[in-house]
Amino acid sequence: MNEKIKDILEWIECIVIAVILALLIRYFVGTPTIVQMESMWPTLKQDERLVLNRLPRTMKKMPERGDIITFEQPNVADSIRNADINNPVAIYNNNPTNIFSRFTYYVLEWGKTSYIKRVIGLPGDHVKITDGKVYINGNLLDESAYLKEDVYTDGHGGIYTDIIVPEGHIFAMGDNRTKSQDCRQFGCIPLEKIEGKVTIRFWPLNRWGTIKKAE
Repeated sequence: MNEKIKDILEWIECIVIAVILALLIRYFVGTPTIVQMESMWPTLKQDERLVLNRLPRTMKKMPERGDIITFEQPNVADSIRNADINNPVAIYNNNPTNIFSRFTYYVLEWGKTSYIKRVIGLPGDHVKITDGKVYINGNLLDESAYLKEDVYTDGHGGIYTDIIVPEGHIFAMGDNRTKSQDCRQFGCIPLEKIEGKVTIRFWPLNRWGTIKKAE
């Protein structure tokens, strides 16, 4: 093997290793993401760039109340059509079966849509939305740190306004309550569909900083 071919093969090997490492970091550790909708306004604005922490997913750790997370979009139409107040869980029926389709969907995230919302209810919580407010286990949830004073929270067309969050699930809503399609419409999200926790905003630079539970 001449030196030129050897050098090319070494470069190819380095590139392959770099790609594999990048994919591993992206899937298990963290990845950048972009805010594409206005459901978290004014906390997060459209087109802002964020860092998504994947470690909680890797460790199968339940998020905390107030965390901003991303999760795989459920089948909204089926979830609404087959809504069951006694089983308030979102329906997922896009389940790739072979190795290639699972890799492209879950690792490369081709054709995958994600939602970004704030965790409101945890497993076992009684979530009740009434009179424009949110109550957790009978206690008024203080949302003054991230909601404007005039924000009125209602069912927004959904039926899940008085439920017990099932084990292994969370109840999440957008901060922009009138512009957010969330668990009020399609039900609670299973832990395995949570993709990560938003930790840092790096763009625009004038809003750079960490994203706290109650910003």
